[in-house]
Amino acid sequence: MTSLPRISPLIALAACLFTPLGWAQSQGVGKTEINLGSIQDLSGPLAGFGKQVRLGMLLAVDELNEQGGINGRKLTIKIEDSGYDPKKAFLAAQKLVNQDKIFAMVAHIGTAQNLAAMPVQFEKNVVNFFPVTAAREMFEPFHRLKYSFAATYYDQVRVSTAMLVKEKGVKKICTMYQDDEFGLEVLRGAEAGLKSINMELAERTTYKRGSTDFSSQIAKLKSSGCEMVVLGTIIRETIGAIGESRKTGFNPIFLGSSAAYTDLIHKLGGKAMDGLYAAMTAQHPYLDEASQPIRFWANKYKTKFNEDPTVFSVYGYSAINNFATAARKAGTNLTTDSFIKAMDTMVYPKDMFGGPEMTFGPEKRLGNYASRLSQIQDGKWKVTTDYFK
Repeated sequence: MTSLPRISPLIALAACLFTPLGWAQSQGVGKTEINLGSIQDLSGPLAGFGKQVRLGMLLAVDELNEQGGINGRKLTIKIEDSGYDPKKAFLAAQKLVNQDKIFAMVAHIGTAQNLAAMPVQFEKNVVNFFPVTAAREMFEPFHRLKYSFAATYYDQVRVSTAMLVKEKGVKKICTMYQDDEFGLEVLRGAEAGLKSINMELAERTTYKRGSTDFSSQIAKLKSSGCEMVVLGTIIRETIGAIGESRKTGFNPIFLGSSAAYTDLIHKLGGKAMDGLYAAMTAQHPYLDEASQPIRFWANKYKTKFNEDPTVFSVYGYSAINNFATAARKAGTNLTTDSFIKAMDTMVYPKDMFGGPEMTFGPEKRLGNYASRLSQIQDGKWKVTTDYFK
């Protein structure tokens, strides 16, 4: 038998030293493709949002691949359903990270769901890119693998609560919020906003994730004489709470976070939803939107999927395109390290949907701190303020 040649320790050391930094961190990057993953609610209480994010991502992936992909590599994306359940999100993350070998998790929806999935991702050096939630935990505490695009629920509500209270001259402000991490962020934002103008919440009430009956909560707020209610609610909870209020003749000013900024509110809730305010950034892409670029994009989406796009479609579409911009900048040797290096100098300009400029850096993992207000007027969202921080 011929014996195998011995490798010199110096040669072995040199091989280690000159191996490209991050070589072992390029899971999900092949010669011809980049494999991405996402977790959406496709069957639970946020299925309306999750399906829209999914379609927006698919449209962006198709467009990018038609244009040749990213530095010669096509994009693939695998999407798992969490049902808006953190336990299912954890299992979905294990599959995507360990079996499907994704390079990055893109536009994962939900606060508690992201928090459940991130430890699985970070163990394998998988970036959490632009999750569809505005919770502070998406960029705090600092982690090199976290990148968030949305002004936080906390800051949205903090500034808009104080602004509306002063503008409307209301004295009794209350809140109804989901009893989880998302709802608590809305509560804390409302408390901080009122504290800045030397006021406090007059009443607060909560509900469990997935609840459908809000009669007791609304009765409590009505009996307290609330003139303005800050809502830590999403789709059906927003509709249910406002609908119940209108039925009982209780008509305070309602203010929601960006989680309530969706056309599903006025489409499913009808006329009763008129008057609701919500914090937002990207403009809702109505098919008859005055902006020609938005109108063109919306009708392209409608043609492809046979349904109207929403602002959550925009979130998914933008997340993929923003990932592609950074991955392209990272160069042909795409690794986790080269992607992070690219993101650390990234400046995303204002987009056609009205989203503000976003910047990132070595110690900056939230791209944008600004939001604005929109209100449902005659069954459509109308932007009512400029950006505020």
